[in-house]
Amino acid sequence: MSAAIETFGLSKHFGDVVALDDLTLTVNEGEIFGFLGPNGAGKSTTLRLLLGLVRPTSGRAEIFGEDISRVRSVHKRLAYVPGDLSLWPKLTGQECLEFFGRLHGSADKKATGSRGGSIDEKFRDELVERFQLDPSKRARSYSKGNRQKVALVAAFATRADLLLLDEPTNGLDPLMEVEFRHVAKECTDRGQTLFLSSHILSEVEALCARVGILRAGRLVEIADVEALRELHGAELEIDFDGPVPVVSGVTGVKSVEATPVGVRVSLSGSPADLLNALAGERVTAIRSREASLEEVFLSYYGDRPADRPIDRSTDAR
Repeated sequence: MSAAIETFGLSKHFGDVVALDDLTLTVNEGEIFGFLGPNGAGKSTTLRLLLGLVRPTSGRAEIFGEDISRVRSVHKRLAYVPGDLSLWPKLTGQECLEFFGRLHGSADKKATGSRGGSIDEKFRDELVERFQLDPSKRARSYSKGNRQKVALVAAFATRADLLLLDEPTNGLDPLMEVEFRHVAKECTDRGQTLFLSSHILSEVEALCARVGILRAGRLVEIADVEALRELHGAELEIDFDGPVPVVSGVTGVKSVEATPVGVRVSLSGSPADLLNALAGERVTAIRSREASLEEVFLSYYGDRPADRPIDRSTDAR
């Protein structure tokens, strides 16, 4: 599988501040890769490095096999959505979109999604409707959410091979967040690659098969979302009609908490051994809840050291 993004020991220091430290990862073509971390973890610095806006202190990165130092060549194949976009206050939304189109490449009303810098104006008009953007208004009247819609429409309309998205739904209402997810999935159906930097875990969980977790500038995990959930287990609440059996010694059971009518079990891995142990018991109900990606993510911000990343991705190169 070809790589859309590869970084090799990529680091960035601002004086004594280490914003990014020895980042090494691969993002495959055609995937939505989630890049997780709280504010200040180094996500935006990574994107600025990939865009060539700042130079690395050490290490290097490639986009579709080209070194990021070749900014003009690399930028022809990517589009970028910042987390907060400033627009020209006197221009209308439509004028802003047209200007962004000219910055990326020549507009082509007949474009059907071919690569190489042209803007698909038909698709851009469709996106304006889908994101419920009024392009006739001047930018100074736009809310934060509407400015973000302009950024999303402009980026998606490029049909770029790679989209770098930095907190892309910042300011959007829930309905527009859902629409963003639909458009993002359509992009990967077309073979485009999305690098999604976010701290909105539900968004990443809904879109991404693989994630990287960044802590204090260091990558501490690369994993499939499903593998992360399995690694951190699930919770079962079991009700009984009668005596509550002892299950604390069953394989996979991490902890047991009593409830008024049974137990709440924290489970790691498969529940098969626990279910076998309960086969002869008078179980009246079992309720299961998988660990959310948020719970998985927060587990990396306790006492765990920010050491070398553990790669649990089945797609890792």
